[in-house]
Amino acid sequence: MRAVHVTEFGGPEVLVPVRLPDPVPGPGEVLIEVAHADTIFLETQLRSGWGQEYFPVRPPYVPGGGVTGVVRALGAGVEETWLGRRVGAFVTGSYAERAVAAVEALTVVPDGLDLLTAAALVHDGVTASGVVERTGVGTGDRVLVLGASGGMGTLLVQLAHARGARVVAPARGAAKLALVRELGADETVDLTADDWPERARTALGGAADVVLDGVGGPLGAAAFALTADGGRFSAHGAPTGGFAPVDADEAKRRDIALYGIQDYRFGPADLRRLTATAFTEAAAGRLRPVIGEVFPLDRAAAAHAAIEGRALVGKVVLKV
Repeated sequence: MRAVHVTEFGGPEVLVPVRLPDPVPGPGEVLIEVAHADTIFLETQLRSGWGQEYFPVRPPYVPGGGVTGVVRALGAGVEETWLGRRVGAFVTGSYAERAVAAVEALTVVPDGLDLLTAAALVHDGVTASGVVERTGVGTGDRVLVLGASGGMGTLLVQLAHARGARVVAPARGAAKLALVRELGADETVDLTADDWPERARTALGGAADVVLDGVGGPLGAAAFALTADGGRFSAHGAPTGGFAPVDADEAKRRDIALYGIQDYRFGPADLRRLTATAFTEAAAGRLRPVIGEVFPLDRAAAAHAAIEGRALVGKVVLKV
């Protein structure tokens, strides 16, 4: 089968098309003919060698962890009803024509939802749903979404808006600001302005009850300063190279609840529940992933370059 290897840690050029043997499903597993592979910014960081303390991967390896496709073969003990079904799944190594997944990792893609749209939700839909759930976003909350124009940020804006929150969304440039307004942001703030934190504070009416930080670094630190006493701060993204440097003592003194990446590592039951919820909401037209560009599998290097370039609005998906 065709696949992509990370041959060594480095830039996008280390993503190289290869030929590998077809995987064989073991007991309790299925073989998926992959239609689309999800991509997330984290995969570009892992490819560069970042995050070994969290994700110990070693080259050569097939990157990626989320797919949509059709079940083509069954391992021992798997019910025949799975054969031919359209599914989304978390797998090890999704940049490939075929992937093996445990039955427990499968979620049926509902009628009315295409496999491309579903692929854009496999990671981001699950994490975004989990973030708003864990942080308790609700009616009347003032919510700041940092990274609002990205793959997951666009979903967070929609989910927070649907829960009755007042959403303030910082983004860069007119196109991204227009998009997040269209998705439900009540106020937008241009991150290219030096005084964006002051503008955000004004838009929030003083402070944020919930900050959803998908960026990290200095921008995340500035967003933490906008969190209200007794509020909630979620540092779940680090595309800047590191999570927001939050002073835990200050957070304790101000009674701010802190959430990090460790709070969004869900067990199999929660993964299936959150995936099914995201698929159902998208099929009903209540949740719309924003897909910036679709790249063929053998252009995975170009896909990573596009992700790192940050010029695209929304997320990148691979077509297999």
